[in-house]
Amino acid sequence: MSLYDLTKPVLFSLPPETAHRTVHTGLRAVQRTPVIQLFRRRYTVSNPRLETTVFGCEFPNPVGVAAGFDKNAEIPRMLEALGFGHVEIGGVTAERQPGNRRPRMFRLPEDEALINRMGFNNEGADRIGQRLDHEPEPEVPLGINIGKSKVTPLQEAADDYLYTYERVAEAGDYFAVNVSSPNTPGLRSLQNRGALEEILGTLKDAGAQPLLVKLSPDLPEPAIEDALSVVDELDLDGVIATNTTTSRPDSLQNPNKLETGGLSGKPIEGEATELIRFIAERTDAPIVGVGGISDAEGAYAKIRAGASIIQLYTGLVFEGPAIARDINQGLLELLDRDGFESVDEAVGVDC
Repeated sequence: MSLYDLTKPVLFSLPPETAHRTVHTGLRAVQRTPVIQLFRRRYTVSNPRLETTVFGCEFPNPVGVAAGFDKNAEIPRMLEALGFGHVEIGGVTAERQPGNRRPRMFRLPEDEALINRMGFNNEGADRIGQRLDHEPEPEVPLGINIGKSKVTPLQEAADDYLYTYERVAEAGDYFAVNVSSPNTPGLRSLQNRGALEEILGTLKDAGAQPLLVKLSPDLPEPAIEDALSVVDELDLDGVIATNTTTSRPDSLQNPNKLETGGLSGKPIEGEATELIRFIAERTDAPIVGVGGISDAEGAYAKIRAGASIIQLYTGLVFEGPAIARDINQGLLELLDRDGFESVDEAVGVDC
């Protein structure tokens, strides 16, 4: 039994946000000491078969942390020490935001899922940009997820995204435009062609590169195809699929399924994998696969469906700090089983 198995009941006895902040505080304390090297040796899997280069970034392994876990860029080096091959911080907004009223995050333990309606709570682009400017950078690619400030009218969204990008531009290895969170009023309407062209075009003109867009799993297929046509026309560097969903599968058991917000975790795993395959069949842009990953088999399924790299958040909550190591070790075994020399060879073989 791991240390996390022993502490998990205590953490799960706390409100989800309290538990998250407790873990976050502990990781940040370790990040500032030489003890971080012990974590790096324990959790990092180094093997050239896992290395991949995607949208110009070199990833030591394909397993990353999704946006939302480290909103304010406080622990990216610690997450790297836990064996992750990249870290995406944010979502960062131009304005500092408290987010929605608590409680706003809910566990569904029987379902291995979370529901959140956080509302892009973060310290704002100026404060986070200043931290990124002064803190040592992780040795793995750092992605920066950019969202729209709640107070900004939809018609001014492009300028809002631009302000945030310019404040964090020097620190990011790639930039992800979030127009798909269900927890900011009206945000998902920015996934229409006109809004996407304006926002993404503005950022491209400002030099944002590599530039990715994060899409919702709740878009109908014609709308996804429309968004992908914008990706191709603007020659974007990638697509992140997917964000959380407002749908509620019939399989959910926990009473918290009635809470509003975005559902993440195991219940959306299959749907997210199928959406990755759908996108991979319609664009050559690299895909970052997200949604319900908690083990090597789930990560591998998304890679075979077309994801060049993958991300997780909810799996980290339920499985603990060894999850990246366990997935990477499992991926090596799966590559051996199927006769692939590298993770790159497995990308999209099921399309």
